[in-house]
Amino acid sequence: MISASEKTKPQELVDYVDLPRFMGDWYVIANIPTMFEKGAVNAIENYTWNEEKGIVDVTFTYNANSPEGKLKHMTQRGFIYDTTSNAEWRVQPLWPLKLGYLIIDLADDYSYTVVGVPNRKYLWIMARESTLPESVYQGILAHVSEQGYDLNLIQKVPQVWN
Repeated sequence: MISASEKTKPQELVDYVDLPRFMGDWYVIANIPTMFEKGAVNAIENYTWNEEKGIVDVTFTYNANSPEGKLKHMTQRGFIYDTTSNAEWRVQPLWPLKLGYLIIDLADDYSYTVVGVPNRKYLWIMARESTLPESVYQGILAHVSEQGYDLNLIQKVPQVWN
């Protein structure tokens, strides 16, 4: 069970995110899903640096409910909020809404990352490949539990590629 103090203490963010290395495709391995992500299969989050606007263009694609389901996508904009570490963003799914987006874990080789939100209601565990070794996944779960996330809410996202 998550204590009240774990839910209210500030989350520890990674020290630094090299934005060019962070850009590209990330397979969503597991999450605490938003209403838009329920039933998502083969979910991929793509980040592209928009030099002209100084923002990150975010595209989320997935198949609805099965690997053969309708291909869907959502676009968002990412604004780097903490430009010293690049680990705290604001993501805008719809104007004028901007939501906190916290990079709380990132492999040294950028093979996986974990993104949370300030109220711990949502979480994304993502990797550069469509699978993660179980030992790495379990280590991530231990870390997010220490950050105050409820492990019972985390769901694996099916990644079924031919």
